[in-house]
Amino acid sequence: MTEHALEVAHGDRFEFGENWARFLQQLDDNRISEAEKSLKQWLGTESLQGKRFLDVGSGSGLFSLAARRMGARVHSFDYDPSSVRCAQELRRRYFPDDPDWVVEEGSALDADYLNRLGVFEVLYSWGVLHHTGSMWQALGNVAPLVAPGGLLFISIYNNQGIPSRGWTLVKRTYNRLPRLLRPLVLWPAFAYLWGPKTLRDILIGKPFHSWRNYSTLRGMSAGRDVVDWVGGYPFEVARPEEIFAFYRERGFSLQRLKTCAGKSGCNEFVFVRDGN
Repeated sequence: MTEHALEVAHGDRFEFGENWARFLQQLDDNRISEAEKSLKQWLGTESLQGKRFLDVGSGSGLFSLAARRMGARVHSFDYDPSSVRCAQELRRRYFPDDPDWVVEEGSALDADYLNRLGVFEVLYSWGVLHHTGSMWQALGNVAPLVAPGGLLFISIYNNQGIPSRGWTLVKRTYNRLPRLLRPLVLWPAFAYLWGPKTLRDILIGKPFHSWRNYSTLRGMSAGRDVVDWVGGYPFEVARPEEIFAFYRERGFSLQRLKTCAGKSGCNEFVFVRDGN
């Protein structure tokens, strides 16, 4: 049994890849275009032609696909074997036998593996490194993979203090329960997260409007996103200023920042590595 499988069996890790496999069943051209659009906006470019793009924790492979469509040479890796298969499936669908898109299994905590990859003009790791079980180590491990003058695009869960500690308990409990009992955690979380929005929609005469029109940067539906949020464990958080200081000490300058305004989502950062 692999280390990943052991962690899942012991309730120490959520099977993100299983959730992404369900997501691929509803992936369409519109969501792919939205992913590509968001990359262009965040990276400030219409093309990645000739650039090397590293997708750390590639998940469904959606943003690897978007980067490849923009002309990048893409290297995708994920710790979850099911996630790796998702990215491989997208490569098979849209870029079969393409030598400029590599998909493989790997860990952001495996320094030997990372050292073999080289450097990249763009390193993308959205909502991943806080799920490794050793977030600060992972954040440090990826820094040398960015070429001088290259971009680091990451998002990390916001530290809310007591609420974050509460969600850590929820997530740990969910993963350590037998599968048949997990709805005991999931459905109260659904009610907490979506009850007020649903009631508001009903009161303004637009029942389930927010649910039907929900979308995220990674293209996940409302239902899949709640499962991903409740199950997402390991789970670590950081304040924006902590991430800023961490990368400044490692020779990075902040180029773009979007905070979640103190809420429970991710703060998003684009850093540029100093040098030419």
